[in-house]
Amino acid sequence: MSQDLAKRKAAEAALAYVQAGRVLGVGTGSTVNIFIDLLAESGLAGKIKGAVSSSNASSERLQKIGVPVLDLNSTGELSIYVDGADESNPKLQLIKGGGAALTREKIVAAASEQFICIVDRSKQVEVLGRFPLPVEVIPMAQAYVARRIEALGGQPKLRQNVITDNGNQILDVHGLAIHDAVALETEINLITGVVCVGLFARRGADVLIVGTPEGAQIIKP
Repeated sequence: MSQDLAKRKAAEAALAYVQAGRVLGVGTGSTVNIFIDLLAESGLAGKIKGAVSSSNASSERLQKIGVPVLDLNSTGELSIYVDGADESNPKLQLIKGGGAALTREKIVAAASEQFICIVDRSKQVEVLGRFPLPVEVIPMAQAYVARRIEALGGQPKLRQNVITDNGNQILDVHGLAIHDAVALETEINLITGVVCVGLFARRGADVLIVGTPEGAQIIKP
């Protein structure tokens, strides 16, 4: 119950960054679901121009509260992107992809002026890697990519019964202690067959909102 309250406090604080008349980027996950619900409760859903969503599930939730879901190709730059994370380090570099939407999440983050990341305290770590690192891969390259990641010291496991919205598979990489997130993000991205790695280091969060049952803490790099 306290974790649910912490997530709500983080989502509530993110409402302050929403700009009327602009297009909003919206991510995926349980904390984002609360944020979407709060858009409706606060009346902001009717004041924004629309939203670009990182997943089919979030798109459906936005449409249910009357927010037009737009194609990023027709919107131009977004005002803010609100999303959660599986882990964040003190530099606001992130691991994302627990919900298998990492590729679209990274695209929407790149197209946004500000990335507002909403989490509870359990997601804060000193060194990334305790949460298995998701890597989206082309299905025919899954075994090859796994071997290359093993050579980097990771222990990749195919996420069972999961196909991304892009029609691909997810390898979850265990056993990593990621001290140079930018370098590892670059190295994994260069493996042929990798669509996207769930390290958000080259483009981390601009603002981290950490929810607690007592309120929200705002952290900037």
